[in-house]
Amino acid sequence: MTVTADTTSLESGVRSYSRTWPATFQRAKGSFLYTPDDEQYLDFFTGAGVMSYGHNNPILKDALLRYLTEDNIVHSLDMLTTAREDFLTTFTEKILRPRGLDHTVMFPGPGGANAVEAALKLARKITGRESIVNFTNAFHGMTLGALAVTGNSMKRGGAGIPLVHATPMPYDDYFDGDVPDFVYFERMLADSGSGLNKPAAVIVETVQGEGGVNAARLEWLRQLADVCKKYEILLIVDDIQVGCGRTGGFFSFEEAGIVPDIICLSKAISGYGLPLAVTLIRPELDVWEPGEHNGTFRGFAPAFVTAAETIRTYWSDDTLEQSTITKGAFVEATLNSIVAKRPEGELTAKGRGLIRGLEFADPEKAAETCRNAFEAGLLVETSGPRDEVIKLLPPLTISEDELTNGLTLLRNATTAALDD
Repeated sequence: MTVTADTTSLESGVRSYSRTWPATFQRAKGSFLYTPDDEQYLDFFTGAGVMSYGHNNPILKDALLRYLTEDNIVHSLDMLTTAREDFLTTFTEKILRPRGLDHTVMFPGPGGANAVEAALKLARKITGRESIVNFTNAFHGMTLGALAVTGNSMKRGGAGIPLVHATPMPYDDYFDGDVPDFVYFERMLADSGSGLNKPAAVIVETVQGEGGVNAARLEWLRQLADVCKKYEILLIVDDIQVGCGRTGGFFSFEEAGIVPDIICLSKAISGYGLPLAVTLIRPELDVWEPGEHNGTFRGFAPAFVTAAETIRTYWSDDTLEQSTITKGAFVEATLNSIVAKRPEGELTAKGRGLIRGLEFADPEKAAETCRNAFEAGLLVETSGPRDEVIKLLPPLTISEDELTNGLTLLRNATTAALDD
């Protein structure tokens, strides 16, 4: 483990990942991070899913370097540029149209919270209603609007003011199957005495990443879409962490066969770790006035370049999608094996595609497993309301040998924690 000069005293106490992994990283390639002393760490974190196509992907790097060396536009607000036009055309022709989506593309700012804030603001503008329905254990960002529809009490506590205009509802299987899906929500909507203001929108993650890798059943998602349609409520899907191929298809809701009114994307959309966020809007809902919602970094040109190249390279056919599904099944089988062989650990395997989780009955054992993994050269983080779930986010481009090696390291780390 390499630790260079201690600069932590120069940084705010809000830092978190550098506490979990006390090493200084210098460079990265493919599925690995390296310290200045060339110590190697297999990355099953990938910047919380940002680096889905691996670190310094050579195809994307070449496209970026060509663009920069030709003195092309880097920053231009929302002026027309060749990079912007290339991304819009490529994204529309290779992602939206083949999936039967006609959504318009909005660039709300550089990060996922910007995409969520724009979605919430637009839903309220369209409907004239203020209330948003969110779900237990949801995470949608750290700005005030996004935080209001987030479930985690620790994160909400950082707001410093009451977080209002949002009503939480139970996520899929919140009551362990004891309560029929949406019976509470629909009763509240139908009862004029319930006190629930008719919502402008429902916002949902198909797989709750920060919330503990909770994967909603496809039938639950379809029922949610039906409820929204029945009561004329807009449906917002936050696909920031689990979109862009993380579950197999480009959008995580494709398998459910639903069409959200508004879709939020960020993290892996640029393909190279450059800041970019997108809010997709059904055309009849695009009622913004020019400049009514803006921001300085609403379209970072180098990110357009790598995003368009990512789509052309990995989404012109279904090769990556099928690979992700196959690798995801392999991870699922491995996690199920770990669970079966250690019943005393009360472990649970969770997730879809290449976002997977291993839930521990004892959060301390989850933390110990992460520490063991780090010492062995594997980066994994915890998630969930008690940090009881180890979340796996390997690159979609990871090789079979690297994936197998990482899972072996995880198995060993888990075994050591449970034996301690």
